[in-house]
Amino acid sequence: MSSHAENTALAAVIGLGSMGFGMARSMKHAGLEVVGYDIMPAAVERFVAEGGRGAATATEAARGADIIVSVVVNAEQTEAILFGPEGIADAIKPGAVFVSSATMDPAVARELSRRAEALGFHYLDAPISGGAAKAASGELTIMASGSKAAFETARPALDAMAAKVYELGDTAGTGAALKMINQLLAGVHIAAACEAISFAAKQGLDLGKVYEVITASAGNSWMFENRVPHVLAGDYTPRSAIEIFVKDLGIVQDMARSERYPVPLAAAALQMYLAAAGAGMGRDDDASLARLYAQLSGAALPGSNSENE
Repeated sequence: MSSHAENTALAAVIGLGSMGFGMARSMKHAGLEVVGYDIMPAAVERFVAEGGRGAATATEAARGADIIVSVVVNAEQTEAILFGPEGIADAIKPGAVFVSSATMDPAVARELSRRAEALGFHYLDAPISGGAAKAASGELTIMASGSKAAFETARPALDAMAAKVYELGDTAGTGAALKMINQLLAGVHIAAACEAISFAAKQGLDLGKVYEVITASAGNSWMFENRVPHVLAGDYTPRSAIEIFVKDLGIVQDMARSERYPVPLAAAALQMYLAAAGAGMGRDDDASLARLYAQLSGAALPGSNSENE
């Protein structure tokens, strides 16, 4: 972590949702001057209330910044922020760096980088992992690729936001590709965990005991350990929504199809996320796959008669 004396860079954060807000706050706590923008004015007001600076538009936030961190959902939003009708590209000063945190197809990351560099600013392909809690504590994992200059310019922000920054090469797209491998595994593991806990319910097992035994056994996974408590509590408040994996496993399918590479497990998991979204659970927690399995099988899960069902 860089010292406060070294952090004289001006950083802008575009997107102050659960991840972006924590990332902005982590940079501010590390001594950077941070200006935040979000399409929801309340999010900007919240950041200002914590001592940050607010901006009325993305362009206003980006103008004069050394580091612009974009924390939006996907490639389409990232492209719109940069090059859309109200895009910030013309406001980014030469030599500044645009840090893209969205999960996207590597080919899109490469194209956005090419367009950015042609306009005189750097592009760092820097997808993130760790969730809102680690964003707030400055302990994210960042999978980054880009030029040496992009890394050097972004360094104060990277050090403030992350416990681990993996430098994966000098070409944008490598970070995006590695993030998609992570998302393939995460999506499949969540689906497997939900399938297993719902099957356990169908067998009439004590689900608390199932959780205790599996987390101490070879069948455990990080996702089983993390998501099954949501099922046990009957709480499907979204920490990470079903629609995220509809999007991300969809990208995996597109990438695999272009490479003529088979991904049958990811394909099967994607169908379950699509089914859950179609059943009205798209904005609910991704552990809602367990509810879908329960509906299909008649298994009884905790809270199954509540408003969560």
